[in-house]
Amino acid sequence: MKLTLKLTTYSKLVLLIIGICSLFLLLFISLYLYTVQQEKDVFKANSDQYRTEVNRLFDFNSKTQIVTINDLTYWDALVNFTKSKDTTWFNRYIVNEFPTYEVDYIGVYNLNKKFIVNTSKSNFKSKDFVPSQAMMHLYRTKFSRFYMRVPEGVVEVFGGTIHASNDPKKVKTKPSGYMFMARLLDQKYFKNLEDISSSKIQLLDKVDMDTIGNKKVTSVVKLRNADNMVVAKLLFERPSHLNFEKTKELLLIIVIVTLISLIAAVHYSRKWVYKPLKLVTTILESDREISISLLKKEPGEFGYIGNLFEDHRKNRFQLEKSKEKAEESDKLKSTFLANLSHEIRTPMNAIIGFSDLLMDDKLSDELKNKYLKIINTSGKSLVSIIEDLIEMSKIDAKQIAPKFKGLNIEKCLNELYNTLKVTIPDDKNIKFYQLENCVKLPNDVLTDEIKLKQVIVNLLTNAIKFTDSGHVAFGYSICPNNNYLEFRVEDTGIGIGKKDLKVIFDRFRRVEDDYSISLSGLGLGLSISKAYVEMLGGEITVESVFGGGSVFKFTIPLCYDETVHEENDSVPEIAYNESESKTILVAEDDNINFLLLKTILEKKNHIVLRAKNGQEVVDMSASDSNIDLIFMDIKMPVLDGYEAFEMIKKDNPDRIVIAQTAHSSGEVKESIMKAGFSGYITKPLDKEKIFELINQVFQNKAIC
Repeated sequence: MKLTLKLTTYSKLVLLIIGICSLFLLLFISLYLYTVQQEKDVFKANSDQYRTEVNRLFDFNSKTQIVTINDLTYWDALVNFTKSKDTTWFNRYIVNEFPTYEVDYIGVYNLNKKFIVNTSKSNFKSKDFVPSQAMMHLYRTKFSRFYMRVPEGVVEVFGGTIHASNDPKKVKTKPSGYMFMARLLDQKYFKNLEDISSSKIQLLDKVDMDTIGNKKVTSVVKLRNADNMVVAKLLFERPSHLNFEKTKELLLIIVIVTLISLIAAVHYSRKWVYKPLKLVTTILESDREISISLLKKEPGEFGYIGNLFEDHRKNRFQLEKSKEKAEESDKLKSTFLANLSHEIRTPMNAIIGFSDLLMDDKLSDELKNKYLKIINTSGKSLVSIIEDLIEMSKIDAKQIAPKFKGLNIEKCLNELYNTLKVTIPDDKNIKFYQLENCVKLPNDVLTDEIKLKQVIVNLLTNAIKFTDSGHVAFGYSICPNNNYLEFRVEDTGIGIGKKDLKVIFDRFRRVEDDYSISLSGLGLGLSISKAYVEMLGGEITVESVFGGGSVFKFTIPLCYDETVHEENDSVPEIAYNESESKTILVAEDDNINFLLLKTILEKKNHIVLRAKNGQEVVDMSASDSNIDLIFMDIKMPVLDGYEAFEMIKKDNPDRIVIAQTAHSSGEVKESIMKAGFSGYITKPLDKEKIFELINQVFQNKAIC
């Protein structure tokens, strides 16, 4: 104590530092020895636990396929299939469900080990690859899981013997055949296995060690074939997350830092505290970007504060930008609504104005016919505008989904050509033709016919509208890799300016020039076309030069329809005299709509009855056996059209019922025909289509 009192403050501080350093040195040596031993123990326990975990997860990864093949292989229909080899049944019940089985291949063999049929993904070409030894083993075990090599790589194979449903344990009866599922050990397989095991996995031919190095825990899973021979090995690796090396380094750093901390304290307190606070003050006062950048480079909380300042600055900039965009969007919407008001008022003005002129009794028949044609044309324009708005609303609400069916592309394009060529105005000097395609499609293509036609019609209609002379042509080609079809619509019209090419497919946008202003329409056709093309899985592009014409291109995936269509015997037509008067019941709650349909039907001398609600049409159908045909409005009070139709058909299955609806979408039409109606008409009513539909239903009794 007395010696301590005699020492200077500096000496006391040096003595204190030496004492503290000595204590830290002893503590470091002790901790170092303890760390070395702990490292060995923990790494061993980690490795053992990891091997157990890998084996469980590896088996778990195949659980779904095991359950699936066990469920499928005691199925009476599958037993019958091994005898009948009915590929139609296989396609319907196995191929259609194939995507849900999470495998790349399904194959069926008979009891004599002869290959029957298979289905697989496009990247899996092997068909009959299961060795007979595997089937011999499967005959004894009823279920097997093994691995083998095929040209596509290593596959995991699940096999099961096929039994009737009354033998779920497969012990009562002799197998009827063998079913095998296989999945390729590809990138997707490894990615899934890596995700659930939190490991990196490698497929190796030879691995002699279960552990590699001391920085990772590893495990090797041997993949054996049906003869229990190793065909490949999977190496699982995961970082051991043992931070003992860091601990050792930290202990050394603590000692070093302790020795220099007193010397550096004043220097770093100025660097780490004073300087950052100075930057914060500068930022608050001037909001300088360079000060924020310097503050972000500071360690610890000050760097985080710098990030907050930068985020705040970016958010403020983004808000200003969003405000500008919102104002621009509001302006665009206002312009669109003004255009919409103009486009709706234009045909409405014609309808109301010329309807008023028709009330003049002194009008000549020639003027009356002229005014009626104008009213009819304006009405169709108004319907077209409303349908575009409704279609765009459905697209935005995601209420439209593609209906993929087989389509003959050549026939489809020929029909469009024959339909559109007669619509070209006589005053336009346009050559309208199809582009030649050297390579023809060998089969129908799976796509949505309605949406594909709508896209082509929209593009061709625009091309004809904006072309006064030259040519308009369209066609398709098969892309070199055969993955998709490319459709092309080209014209020699006025073209599109460079600035307008960027927004040509946007909503609320329309190219405004002297030519386009003179034409009617909202400009939603290209937006709808773009949405349809994307629904079909393709892309749409445009190349154009102002004054030099345009070329629109879009693609759809090339997927052939492999469905087997059964040939139906032709149904003989029933003779029908068009002049014959029929008793027709019209179910319509709206007086004007009824009056219009009644007037149209009476032109052919039909007797027209009326029901104002769904219950009334059911009662009249049951009580009056003289009714030959019912026009059923889908939307009615008391009972809607579907409910009334179901009750009528229950009482009189042969009653002919035609649906009438104000909805023109493909989904509504499909639901009407699916319900069993003999046909349908859409509003606004077209008398020629009504007469044609009546002739068809009385000749054939049904519209297919």
